[in-house]
Amino acid sequence: MLDALEVFTTVIVGLMVGVEFSVAFVINPILNALPGDSGQLGRAHGGRMLGAVMPVWYIGSLVLSAVWAVAGRHHPGTGLVVTAGALLIVSVIMSLLLLVPINNRGKTWTPENRPEDWKEQMNRWDRYHYVRVAVIIAAFTLLAAALA
Repeated sequence: MLDALEVFTTVIVGLMVGVEFSVAFVINPILNALPGDSGQLGRAHGGRMLGAVMPVWYIGSLVLSAVWAVAGRHHPGTGLVVTAGALLIVSVIMSLLLLVPINNRGKTWTPENRPEDWKEQMNRWDRYHYVRVAVIIAAFTLLAAALA
């Protein structure tokens, strides 16, 4: 049963990493290159859609890692799982303090009501997101290493 939990947790975190990596390096660059207001409207829609799903995914990943750490406390690799869990906590804190406030504003913007500095705010969100992606990639890497 522990083996299944380990694999399931690693897959769930890996999928989350894939989504967030895609947002950072594929989706947002595409949206930023669109003409007119299309990119801003796309980012607002993405903020609403992913803003509803990602909190469950982040917290779920953290809970799964914690359960793995407790259930496998006497197995090799537990330190890696605990460290991965700590990194996932960092990603949740980063999200709550840095990214969610910007996302909550951005998901309500339209071309008519967006602030003049909306591009600067989106660029700030992107910079924070790059760091968060690095953090969750590190967590995923540790979980994968703990499987060995």
